[in-house]
Amino acid sequence: IFKNADYTMERLVRITKKLRTEHQFNGYIHLKAIPGASDELIHEAGLYADWLSVNIEMPSEQSLKLVAPDKSFKEALEPMGYLQKAITENREDRKKLRKTPLLAPAGQSTQMIIGASSENDLQILGLANQLYKGKELRRVYYSGYVPVSSDSRLPVLHTTPVIRENRLYQADWLLRFYGFKVNEIVNSAFPDLDLSLDPKASYALRNRHLFPVDIQKADYFLLIRVPGIGTRSASRIIAARKFGIIRESHLLKMGVVWKKARHFITCNGMCSSLMNPSEAFLADELRSEKQKKLVSPQLSLF
Repeated sequence: IFKNADYTMERLVRITKKLRTEHQFNGYIHLKAIPGASDELIHEAGLYADWLSVNIEMPSEQSLKLVAPDKSFKEALEPMGYLQKAITENREDRKKLRKTPLLAPAGQSTQMIIGASSENDLQILGLANQLYKGKELRRVYYSGYVPVSSDSRLPVLHTTPVIRENRLYQADWLLRFYGFKVNEIVNSAFPDLDLSLDPKASYALRNRHLFPVDIQKADYFLLIRVPGIGTRSASRIIAARKFGIIRESHLLKMGVVWKKARHFITCNGMCSSLMNPSEAFLADELRSEKQKKLVSPQLSLF
């Protein structure tokens, strides 16, 4: 930050405006919005950038104060709230007058550093969910902590395993596109994501009483909770079953990962040939070969 938030934001806006108006750059611009900058400067930034990010940095106010005493959640949340309102108003204005200039058409996002503080995945995903619902963010980015400085305020920790970052992105995807609730993915009994399994597979193992589901009858939201069945294949199943019985060969053509799905569904009135498999066997079935190779060295860190 040079001098203050407004001065820095003004310089960013000036460069972005120069790219658009003088150099005629019409490509994608993702611009950082500085917490604490005025609403006027944030608004002007949105006129020239496609996407704006106000980084919240840490998963809690307490952790933020430890590593960046000059920053606060309030300074990050206020421009998020302003952008939410301004973008909504801009969309309404464009319905009335199409020539109204676009304001941050791709929306807004934020970033959190994970692994630099003691917050568990339940706290991290809980905050992300609040931002999605309360501030209408398009994305929350999760960046694993990498120690690059000897500053005494920074924790002395190992680099955050990449697999944890990946699991948070997978869980985030379930929140945004699969209709999962935070407490279905993590809860007080399981506050951290299972590093050895993707979050949907972990959910299925913890909720075996919900399975198997009948491919011919299950609704869309139950189908997409089955490991190996995604949003596209679930839609294909619902469309296809209007015309007859769905069999294993049909599911394979629809993109279903049969090795994962077969223990959680009934297909053509039949379950998997292996009745009531053990949790250890199912967990092994749900891991890809790549996951099996990656997980072993990562788990040794814990």
